[in-house]
Amino acid sequence: MTLALGVSFWIIAGWTLVTDKFDDAAAQPSSFGPFTTTVIAFFLAEIGDKTQVATIALAAKYQSMLAVTTGTTLGMMIANVPAVLGGSTLATRLPLKWIRITAALVFASLGVAILLKMVSAPG
Repeated sequence: MTLALGVSFWIIAGWTLVTDKFDDAAAQPSSFGPFTTTVIAFFLAEIGDKTQVATIALAAKYQSMLAVTTGTTLGMMIANVPAVLGGSTLATRLPLKWIRITAALVFASLGVAILLKMVSAPG
């Protein structure tokens, strides 16, 4: 499993370097804007993940669904909004080529670290 994980990071690194090809319809900016588009994408991507399961468990334990949902939503926004805004700012100021190369190097480095850990692990 560790080998598959390490190799998958290398595959993702290579995939990151591949420039996306958009057709004309896909290249049109969303009418929702970057924030709303991100909210919709996060909602769709996060349906049924561990955060939502934890929110349900906390709401059941404390019997205050509104307080727990508000708290977890605010917590996710505190964590994600700076990343979205920072990413948007960097994307307009840095060449996309260098962002891709940096991301690919990070993924490749993680793959190397995982595989080195696997090789050096006892047993």
